[in-house]
Amino acid sequence: MSVAFRRDCDEEHLEPKFELPIPPGPNLVTAHGYALIEERSAQLEGMLATELSEDERKAVLRDARYWRHQLASAQLVPVPDGATVAIGTRVTFECARRTRTLDIVGHDESDPAANRVAFSAPLARALIGCAIGDEADLPGAADPVTINAIEVPKP
Repeated sequence: MSVAFRRDCDEEHLEPKFELPIPPGPNLVTAHGYALIEERSAQLEGMLATELSEDERKAVLRDARYWRHQLASAQLVPVPDGATVAIGTRVTFECARRTRTLDIVGHDESDPAANRVAFSAPLARALIGCAIGDEADLPGAADPVTINAIEVPKP
């Protein structure tokens, strides 16, 4: 019989479940990001204390391992002074006559759709350290970015 028709078990045809990827480098977080990590970790630990099916428990344990690691490795960054772009600042910049405002945050609180970009993103790396009026070159962009404003948002 052809190997194509052989089926040892149902599980060999299921999508494999992988661990959630840990972002490379340090786990720098803002105070808000740390609170989010604590909240998510506590939520998952609470779920593990309840009755779960075997598959549900595996999924929750996988997520819990990620959030436990993030909580244990979190390095709280100091509140920035707003003189230069840093983790925890909101920066307004102009590129190609288009103005944008972004928050530079840690990995776990980033949400590009909400203009919250992780500090390790190429755009954030180009902006960090710049002051108002500075120009920064972005990889792949024809025009430089000009920093118009830097704020430290209230938590």
